[in-house]
Amino acid sequence: MNKVYKKLKFFYQDPGYRQVRGVLWFVVITLGIHYSYRFWAQNFHYWPIQLWMNDMTRAMATLVFDQSVWVNRHLLNISMTFTGQCMWFDNGSGISINSSCSGDKQIIQFALLMLLYPGPWKHKLWFIPMGMIIVHLTNILRIVLLSVISNFEPQWMKIAHDTVLRAMFYVVIFALWVWWVERVGKSDRREVIGEKR
Repeated sequence: MNKVYKKLKFFYQDPGYRQVRGVLWFVVITLGIHYSYRFWAQNFHYWPIQLWMNDMTRAMATLVFDQSVWVNRHLLNISMTFTGQCMWFDNGSGISINSSCSGDKQIIQFALLMLLYPGPWKHKLWFIPMGMIIVHLTNILRIVLLSVISNFEPQWMKIAHDTVLRAMFYVVIFALWVWWVERVGKSDRREVIGEKR
């Protein structure tokens, strides 16, 4: 047990492992937030918080739908019709934007990650809102890419939706976190997990 403690202490204090420790903390915090959110949504999602969250999710889903339609129509010139918040393309395929497409979970996940991670608050005050907008724009890009796939290669929809484009959220969140750790949050940081200046 003493050897394990010494190895853990060495890992925690050795500057050579700073980046590994950072990535480890990113993974731990991200997974903790992800599973806490799911547990809360399934077990403690009660009124009035439930009403507020449902309203927010519906509003976000509508915003994502409207902005995705605008990009599809005005920038990509994709022909489509609508039924509620579903886009139907000329080939008969379509995509529906519901509450799970709103991106609110990922936006909350990013904001909580940055609130929990060390760094100067004077930078967090602008970095967190900016990152939330970037995560939202990532969701718009995801829906637009799904529209293009549905319109031109509908057989790839399931794999694109369930794996590749879902992972895109976490690549962007990770990139924002790296930007924070290596650039924005570094200058004034007095302590980083296991390392003192």
